[in-house]
Amino acid sequence: MAVDKSMMTRLTHAGGSDFVKKVQRGVSVPQVAPIYMSSVFAFDDVASLDAVYEQEADGYVYSRMSNPGIDALCEVLCAAEGSEGALAFSSGMAAIVTTILAHVQAGDHILAHTVLYGGVYTYLKEEISRFGVEVDFLDMLHENVEAHIKPNTRVIYTETISNPLMEVMDLPMLSRIAHAHRCKLIVDNTFATPVIARPLTLGADVSIYSTTKYLGGHSDLIGGAVMASRETIERIRSCQVQYGCIMSPFDAWLLTRSLRTLEVRVLRHSENAQRVAEYLEQHPKIERVYYPGLSSSEYHQKAIEIFRGRHCGGMLSADIAGGAEAACAFIDRCKGIKFVPSLAGVSTTLSYPAKTSHRGYTPEELKRAGISAGQIRFSIGLEDPTDILGEFDRALANL
Repeated sequence: MAVDKSMMTRLTHAGGSDFVKKVQRGVSVPQVAPIYMSSVFAFDDVASLDAVYEQEADGYVYSRMSNPGIDALCEVLCAAEGSEGALAFSSGMAAIVTTILAHVQAGDHILAHTVLYGGVYTYLKEEISRFGVEVDFLDMLHENVEAHIKPNTRVIYTETISNPLMEVMDLPMLSRIAHAHRCKLIVDNTFATPVIARPLTLGADVSIYSTTKYLGGHSDLIGGAVMASRETIERIRSCQVQYGCIMSPFDAWLLTRSLRTLEVRVLRHSENAQRVAEYLEQHPKIERVYYPGLSSSEYHQKAIEIFRGRHCGGMLSADIAGGAEAACAFIDRCKGIKFVPSLAGVSTTLSYPAKTSHRGYTPEELKRAGISAGQIRFSIGLEDPTDILGEFDRALANL
């Protein structure tokens, strides 16, 4: 840059878009994709801008719509899920709400499973009615789903592994019912991840994730993701751009990094969870353990049928004998394992659904769902399993 320009001009222009062009023309590229922390992109002329808008040339305009780092992330997400397309959102709830709104309008009807993440349950129960959309909740495992389909039903919504009861949904059956009635099956696959199950291969139309959880896996980012066919992705993308809920470039970079180790992490989480579930099931101070990897589980056979291997994920729940008082005491006595209102980090954590994720449920709704006052949800981490079991053994012994 010419030195005859003022210092302020030199400082604001040096190392900018012209420098990036020079780097891109080089014969070497970064082994790890950079973070594209730019809200907007520069053009040499109006014709170039028009060409990008009309999809006649590759390029980016504004990071609320798209960003190179987010597109790189979506390529990795497609590889994980085996999907045609993917979108990255600012949070799991943003992914869920945007996907639902992209598929319904005033006068439509949604069928949802009774046991869902509490934030989604509250949204469907209290918020979406403002848009003129009707929602019915039913036990999709034990009730006749088809009998609840209405002429205006557009969406069937559920989770692959329910939160917090670890129920395994019959996705092939639900997809057959949905498609026979021209509905979309939308599945939250957060607990399972693509390592355990791929909903799209089981007939689902959309697979959704809170990437804050296992896909991120390090408790250091907030995000959501949607995987589906190209046609469905374009339908959801239109809403995403309008609502402005795309993932940030930095979180996209963090998530891309984390996905590189997804399989090895989830398999370790699962192996540790299996050992913890077997231990808790035999303990006299535990009334019931919820984990599909146990042969005693009502959902064990279904897990074998639809999961991609013998692993069932890193999440489990258990009813502590003694109800709410015992559950709170157990949390207090686990000094090395923290009480955290989230899940799926590298370390083992505990949560209390009635007071955290499912706080929005009324006492009657908790009872109907089967979420007891003594129920603890365990997110089993990557530690040595002997250390995890030792911590739980000491805590239970002191109850």
